[in-house]
Amino acid sequence: MSIVGRPFAPVTGRGDDMAFTVTRIDVYAGDILNKPGTLARVLEALSNAGANLEFVIARRITGNTSRVFVAPLKGKAELKAAADVGLTRASGMHALRFEGPDRPGLGAWVTRSIASAGLNIRGLSTACLKKRCVCYLGFETEAEAVAAQKKLKAALAG
Repeated sequence: MSIVGRPFAPVTGRGDDMAFTVTRIDVYAGDILNKPGTLARVLEALSNAGANLEFVIARRITGNTSRVFVAPLKGKAELKAAADVGLTRASGMHALRFEGPDRPGLGAWVTRSIASAGLNIRGLSTACLKKRCVCYLGFETEAEAVAAQKKLKAALAG
């Protein structure tokens, strides 16, 4: 995903752009000890419960504490495993998952589309592999996430 680069041809819902999806997603988070093996224990517990994570971010908060964010979690077993290792639905983080074909300027197009609706993006995490791109966008409120989802879907529809 090129955040800065050559101009991006407008994305429409036609042709290969039909592969774009914009969905709401719950992100789970928790603070863990900042020491070897702690993150592995969290991820192992989720894996053992059947989780197939596509979004993991772990960051040091203090010398002793790190914060981990994961998604998606589905079903009772995965949610129980998350709770057992101290993860809860991230309060104050309302997220969208945007996926589609990668191309130069896509990041600029997504963020400009949202900004043009007067919406602020609280957080952005993106990964591209081969010709696909997945972008997680965080918003302060549920209403902002819903409005951003509607704006992106309308923009994709052309």
